[in-house]
Amino acid sequence: MELEGKVAVITGGSSGIGECIAHTFAKEGARVAIIGSADLAKAKTVAGAVGKGARGYISDVRKPAEVKTAVNQIVADFGGIDILVNAAGVFYQTPTGETDPDEIDRMVDINLKGVWHMTSAVVPHLRARKGGSVVNFASVAGLLAIPGYAMYCAVKSGIIMMTKSWALEMSREGIHFNAIAPGNTATPMNLNVRTDPAMKPVLDFMEARTPSGKTYSEPQDMANLALFLASPRTGRSIYGAVFTADEGFSAGLYV
Repeated sequence: MELEGKVAVITGGSSGIGECIAHTFAKEGARVAIIGSADLAKAKTVAGAVGKGARGYISDVRKPAEVKTAVNQIVADFGGIDILVNAAGVFYQTPTGETDPDEIDRMVDINLKGVWHMTSAVVPHLRARKGGSVVNFASVAGLLAIPGYAMYCAVKSGIIMMTKSWALEMSREGIHFNAIAPGNTATPMNLNVRTDPAMKPVLDFMEARTPSGKTYSEPQDMANLALFLASPRTGRSIYGAVFTADEGFSAGLYV
């Protein structure tokens, strides 16, 4: 029961890695607030499956006022916040000279500014608890350039630097900021890549490029790492770290 008595807020908690983290944290004793982007019924359904007092909420992380309202409601419902996991995000190509400006804004607003807005809303409540933990989801794409995904790489790199800056800013207050940089992870976001026969050449390439031979990690792998960082026992000396979990993809050239 690593998180006994803790209150954890998880953005992107109604699917994929975030949903897996919600289940994992609840099993370890946390009371979990699951934030979805727009579908309240879905967030509440996941909360019901998680059980143990979990509740579902919605908030568009692009809108600071909406984020603040959701966070204030969570504090009213749970009495405070100890842990924030920023797992909400979108993933798509942004080829240079071919991407609509609105799609660039959407990528930045959700993946980068969304983390800023949510963290800014939660930090006062962590300070009220005199400590806590924030786990931000970056990506191996924040460490390793991928052609055609320039803006995704940029925002994930930005998350890494925000995490490090926040760690320097607030570590003396007992607030831990760390990041996870997953590689390919099997979630609904990439289901089409994993199942569409037309994508098999891409899958074959990724398998050949991945040292472990396992093209896609499991969401549970990322949830276990998030638990390690959020736990007061295992994460107590970790500030400003970036944990890469990518099956060795970014370690170097693999042939």
